[in-house]
Amino acid sequence: MKTIIYYFTGTGNSLAAAKKMAAALGDCELVPIAYLKDTQGTITPAAERVGIICPVYFSGLPVMVDNFAQRLDLSGSQYLFSVVTLGGSGGSSTLHQLDDILRKRKGRGLDAGFMVMMPGNYILMYGSPAGEKREKLLAIADEQLTAITGTVSRCGKQELPSSFFANLVHTLMYSRFASHVHDDDRKFSVREICTSCGTCAAVCPAENIELVEGKPVWKHHCELCCGCIHLCPVQAIQAGRGTEKRERYRNPSVTLADLKRRL
Repeated sequence: MKTIIYYFTGTGNSLAAAKKMAAALGDCELVPIAYLKDTQGTITPAAERVGIICPVYFSGLPVMVDNFAQRLDLSGSQYLFSVVTLGGSGGSSTLHQLDDILRKRKGRGLDAGFMVMMPGNYILMYGSPAGEKREKLLAIADEQLTAITGTVSRCGKQELPSSFFANLVHTLMYSRFASHVHDDDRKFSVREICTSCGTCAAVCPAENIELVEGKPVWKHHCELCCGCIHLCPVQAIQAGRGTEKRERYRNPSVTLADLKRRL
């Protein structure tokens, strides 16, 4: 059975999950959702099995993923699943958000939905876990993904998880996040130690950064993935003093080249 996995990633967790599942499923195509953001009209997957893998932002979908889901035509697909990666809570409300979009817009929802805990990376609020804690999280995530892939390979049904707390946070916070996210790059700044390497612009899934006189300038259609902060090789990008000493993160199963959209 042919599978297409659509993914969105900032610092590699969701891409690592997608790569692992694709390798085990076989006959699987990985498609970055960022590649489709500037296309027009309906997206019709040429596959019987379709997956969507993305992180959780404020107990909901990245805005780019929400917009993508509303364009999907799944009439030719037999099985639809989603995996959300998260560093805290909100996975259940994110899966339900995606399911609701598909049911209201396309007449069918998810056949299965899964949550995988991975190292958190929302550096505007906290540093990513490091050392043994990080390794333990990744090892557990790897085991979970193996089990999830087994379920998906046989097109198994999986009831969506539910959490009152996650639903409450989604209700209270997500709409505000979604309405302001594109302008939240105003929090970012660059220090003099910037080497003009262009990594920040290359990894940005929203193509929200350009170099002007060798320095990054944000163009206010940010997805708040924070990849520019995490992946700067000299840690020149900050979002106030709070981020200066916080741990940076890239999923170790993903290379910098994997995260550069043009590669």
